[in-house]
Amino acid sequence: MPARAALPAVLQGIIVGNASGRLEIVATPIGNLADLSARARSSLENATLVAAEDTRRTQALLSALGISRPLVSLHLHNESARVAELISRLQAGATIALVSDAGTPVLSDPGYELVRAAIDAGLEVRPIPGASAIITALAASGLPADRFCFEGFLPTRTNERRARLDALAAETRTLVFFEAPHRIGASLADLALSFGEERQAVIGRELTKTFETFYRDTLGALRERAQADANVRRGEITLVVAGAPPVEAGGVDRELLSRVIAVLSRELAPGKVAALAAQITGATRAEAYSVALQRER
Repeated sequence: MPARAALPAVLQGIIVGNASGRLEIVATPIGNLADLSARARSSLENATLVAAEDTRRTQALLSALGISRPLVSLHLHNESARVAELISRLQAGATIALVSDAGTPVLSDPGYELVRAAIDAGLEVRPIPGASAIITALAASGLPADRFCFEGFLPTRTNERRARLDALAAETRTLVFFEAPHRIGASLADLALSFGEERQAVIGRELTKTFETFYRDTLGALRERAQADANVRRGEITLVVAGAPPVEAGGVDRELLSRVIAVLSRELAPGKVAALAAQITGATRAEAYSVALQRER
């Protein structure tokens, strides 16, 4: 059967019958409990069980709401092993509410494997939208939001982080990142290096909570502020960065730019090539990086 062949290996042997259960993807508040929607409350109240990233945090949420439901953990380290069990429960008629610690599940949070398996098994998957740090930060950033990219958490290793940022330097869409408070200073320094110190950015800290704060400035200024002000390095952080300006045709000697990049590329990584080529030719770093990447392909 085609549907059976599409199932992940972990689900082989589970009979796909008439699905009567339902998986509900429930967005929970990112800070302010009042942001929980009526639909989300109803889902949590009526679920057979709640699959939670951290059962302790979800238990605290349910207790605050006056709700008592069975909980099962579903996190990064056990999701693959737990999917088959949860699919069996759904096939037996259960309604499972999937939640993360805060915000919308699956977005830089566990849940993808379960959602994919439920879809492959022909089960109903119902999203219940609500809070999202990505959209909250973007909406209040004052930066263009008609087109944007969500990049999640940057790599923790310095070389990997810089390589990733170099690859994004020419991206013209607004960029949204999550970052840990103890790494925000280093990430801002690398962003300023890859994107240029004058690129506009916004730090959204402790969104919807008592100490919600927005810092709006250039990457260079935000880097300095993060070093000087310990408050910038506290709480949960969402970072929004303006996209690269579109390259203006005819503004740079393209032949010279290509020759310089060809020479530098023999010895240097694309990020270094772009930085030096921009200084030599007057091109923007983003334009130089775009040309350097084309040579790599």
